[in-house]
Amino acid sequence: MIAKSMKAVKKTSAGPGLTWATETPTPAIGPRDVLVAVTHAGVCGTDRHIYEWDAWSASRVPLGTTVGHEFVGRVVAVGAAVERTQVGARISGEGHIGCGVCEPCRTGNGHICERVDIIGIDRDGCFAEYVAIPEENVWPVHPDIPDHVAAVFDPLGNAMHTVMAAGVSGRSVLVTGVGIIGLMAVTIARAAGAGTILVTDANPARLELAKRLGADHAWNAADERWPVEARRVTHDQGPQVLLEMSGHPRAIRQGFSALRNGGTAALLGLPSKPVELDLPNDIIFKGATVLGINGRRMYETWYQVESFVLSGRLQLEPIITHQIAFADFDRAFKMMQSGEAIKVVLRIT
Repeated sequence: MIAKSMKAVKKTSAGPGLTWATETPTPAIGPRDVLVAVTHAGVCGTDRHIYEWDAWSASRVPLGTTVGHEFVGRVVAVGAAVERTQVGARISGEGHIGCGVCEPCRTGNGHICERVDIIGIDRDGCFAEYVAIPEENVWPVHPDIPDHVAAVFDPLGNAMHTVMAAGVSGRSVLVTGVGIIGLMAVTIARAAGAGTILVTDANPARLELAKRLGADHAWNAADERWPVEARRVTHDQGPQVLLEMSGHPRAIRQGFSALRNGGTAALLGLPSKPVELDLPNDIIFKGATVLGINGRRMYETWYQVESFVLSGRLQLEPIITHQIAFADFDRAFKMMQSGEAIKVVLRIT
């Protein structure tokens, strides 16, 4: 029996915080949609932006939106035109819903759709007892993958896309910024056969965790000498790959200065304002390849994530530090703000 109303976490006012709403209407589904009873949902850095109501959130997220975009659950209803997904299936889902008809969508690049809707941002998301998504966005979860891991396939996919696009196997790798996705990138890079792995961050505890996950060298980002050290420990050449996860202007500039000639930079971190770069010396004269990374390749990245998780080579438990009851969501955000938590998963049911 599907209830007509549900508990949900919504953005209802133009200011910090989120609202616990106990009488939110259960989503209706169209003929190509499935309705999912959410069991676990990951709290993302994007959700924190919405919680804090920064300039980006205020310009993008409609008030009244149910937030959240990382989840796992079980299908409880399907539309009349759904062909493959059955009630009872345990699934996660791709949160980027493409239009299907623009040039990127039609050429295998749906992750950069021109008119993409993202659940929890442009439409109601998964910090709720139920979420509706198109069948095309359903990802069946392998039975050997636990719920709290399946719930974070979305950010793990971001890290996977960044690492795989850069081609790290057998190459020295620099990760600037070891927050949630940066830490995931470290364990993925190690599992993918990277050579020397270097990391920088302003948080000493996260630098230590990065070393536990496979980083060979770690430097405090406040030490302006680290790019010189990064070059020294890579045969005085600099790392061959830069994975930029911080979005911090200084880290971006320092990462490019450390990158060796002919290196590859994959940029995932989002700066809050335009960044000034020394294009001649850091990119043009170096012959650097620069990759802009957006989300996950649909659905190549999902297959890669599943394969890596099932291989047992990824260390995710040290990153997923807390599982918290749904009603205690506010504490989850405060723990992320204080640095007490890294990745938090909400237990919805």
